[in-house]
Amino acid sequence: MTSLEEPRPRRFSRIAPDSDESTSFFMSSETLPTESAIMTPVGSLHHDSDTPRASYLPPWTEPYIIGVAGNSGSGKTSISQKVIQELNQPWTILLSFDNFYNPLNEEERKQAFNNNFDFDTPASLDLDLLVKTVKSLKSGEKTQIPVYSFQHHNRTNKSTTIYGANVIIIEGIYALYDQRLLDLMDLKIYVDTDLDICLSRRLTRDILYRGRDLAGAIKQWETFVKPNAVKHVNPTMNNADLVIPRGLDNSIAINLMIKHIQIQLALKSSAHLKYLKELGVNINFDVSKYNIKVLPANNQTKGINSLLFDVNTERSDFIFYFNRISALIIELALELVTDYEPVRINDNFNGLRMVNEIMAVNIIRSGDCFMSSIKRTFPEISIGKLLIQSDSRTGEPQLHFDSLSKEMSGGKKILLFDSQIISGAASIMAIQVLIDHKVNEEDIILCSYLSTEIGLRRIVNVFPKVNIAVGKLSEKKWYNEEMFKDSDWHFRNRFIDSLYFGTD
Repeated sequence: MTSLEEPRPRRFSRIAPDSDESTSFFMSSETLPTESAIMTPVGSLHHDSDTPRASYLPPWTEPYIIGVAGNSGSGKTSISQKVIQELNQPWTILLSFDNFYNPLNEEERKQAFNNNFDFDTPASLDLDLLVKTVKSLKSGEKTQIPVYSFQHHNRTNKSTTIYGANVIIIEGIYALYDQRLLDLMDLKIYVDTDLDICLSRRLTRDILYRGRDLAGAIKQWETFVKPNAVKHVNPTMNNADLVIPRGLDNSIAINLMIKHIQIQLALKSSAHLKYLKELGVNINFDVSKYNIKVLPANNQTKGINSLLFDVNTERSDFIFYFNRISALIIELALELVTDYEPVRINDNFNGLRMVNEIMAVNIIRSGDCFMSSIKRTFPEISIGKLLIQSDSRTGEPQLHFDSLSKEMSGGKKILLFDSQIISGAASIMAIQVLIDHKVNEEDIILCSYLSTEIGLRRIVNVFPKVNIAVGKLSEKKWYNEEMFKDSDWHFRNRFIDSLYFGTD
């Protein structure tokens, strides 16, 4: 190796260690907890070797659920939007009761157009579908949200697809009515506004935005809205954790509520980070016991590594040699694809043909460094993308974007690309996303150039059946002649994509 002196700082890990060094993501093998300290969640599985297997719950399988109820025109929607604005959390979902009205038959639609149909009774809502939808989001599944048209008084054939909700706000007059929903909520809010003010707001909304006339809107208020408010909606105030009088005008109560939610989300984020750190405590880690292949250390790979690690290497040379080694890593990954069938060509040649289709998924932008090599290897390969970034305040990994094929399941082999595995958090989250999209764990092949051992410990501790192809692995093993450690600069700092794309 050449020029291995400490280079200037470039870019740090997605997962920032806490200020307390004892809680750093980067623990050497000498400082790892003892085997008795391994934490195995309730319901976790075990490997064939009886090594405890942890389970990973991404943030969107434990979303913070808020219910916001109140009479029609009380200001529920405004307060919900204020909460979303102030929290500034990715994947905050506003789940409105307006989308869950029951479909109407022809006779009911005629009554609705004549303002004679009661939309304000609990029976007008598909509460079963709403409960099912919230449970689906809470379990981390991709979920379809129906779309309702007030102009046509019917549910449309369109839907909104939601995946990965960190915060769910359930907003509607009956948000605190059904016990099944109450059991799912972390915070229950009731907006208490005088009915006369509610009437004036409702008239403005119905006439300007829903195409109603004044006489019809008043008739509906007197016949249906007000009686149901007194009979059904007002009593749900007793189910609330917090009552906000005067709606959006009550800035003091709203600010206190938002601070409370922020504290709860910070605690949830801290617990998620703590658990990610504890995933790597498996002290019996052995590369040979998992589906892991490390690129052989020969003259070619040693020479390429020397150039890639050298701070004096020009960017054009860096790109050229990274493309070379990434092609070798892809070839190494293909050795983990074992499903082939015999094929006869021209009656005199017995060959093999790959049984399963191969697809690629890259973690933006780290995995983008592999795209040139993968397209040269498979010119027509389907490529999906995941954007996983850490929160700048907490360091918690968050899924910001996913673009994945609907045809990824069914035994297809998925090459997942991440040029550097440091803490392992991004790769763990990406693998979980693929599994949520019905990809088999054993059909995933994670490809990386540099990986810390602690990162791989975490990954295989949660997903032992995942296949891994890595170019260079740290710590004191046969695959690490240079005796690199997880804490060494090249393994602790994310520099590959910065140099490859010239953003250093």
